[in-house]
Amino acid sequence: MILSEVSLDNQISSPVTPDGRWQPGPRHAPLVIAVLVFALIMVWLTGMGQNALAVKMTAVDPRMVPWHVFDTLQGRLDALLATMAAGEVWRLITPDFLHFSWTHLIFNAVMLWFLGSQIEWIDGKARLIALFVTTSLASNVLQYLVSGPLFGGLSGVVYGIMGYCWLSQQRRPRFQFPPALVTFALVWMVIGFTPIPEWVGLGRMANEAHLGGFLGGLAMALVMPPQKKSPTER
Repeated sequence: MILSEVSLDNQISSPVTPDGRWQPGPRHAPLVIAVLVFALIMVWLTGMGQNALAVKMTAVDPRMVPWHVFDTLQGRLDALLATMAAGEVWRLITPDFLHFSWTHLIFNAVMLWFLGSQIEWIDGKARLIALFVTTSLASNVLQYLVSGPLFGGLSGVVYGIMGYCWLSQQRRPRFQFPPALVTFALVWMVIGFTPIPEWVGLGRMANEAHLGGFLGGLAMALVMPPQKKSPTER
């Protein structure tokens, strides 16, 4: 029997398990860790989305606009354009970090870590950043245009990352991605457009954010072809 010589450092730095499945550790995905830590800090600083800081993170400050303006699509669009013209462009991203329950945050954090860490380690930080920004913009803008500024959470980004992983995986398998995951996510999204979540006490869901993020993730998978096989893949 011939044994290949592998250094301890290589064993530690590579997230590839003997069966070929990817299992990144925290040091393989520091960007995802930073996003999750920031989200947790924002939950604390905003009092779970209930104080003045939370209002500064919404897509449009509802205190500065008469509420009836949000009753029409044109009104919502005008308010958003005015907010952007005032230089408050951060509001297109910051709703991601508003969470209104621990259940909401924990679910988003688990899914973001599971898939986002794989993207960061396998496809690189630059691609994860581009994916995060694109899916965040797609989800937040669509949700705002449909419902107004009272929404938040990383769910849109999670759906976008899921869409990216699913479609890009078809072109070059490299992620640990159970096929049933996207089926469950799409079924849950369809359910979200029905009254069922409110009937069972879950409240209204940010359905357009889920849809916008998912479509944004699919688009990124189409325009960003999978990178060549990395040296750590086997």
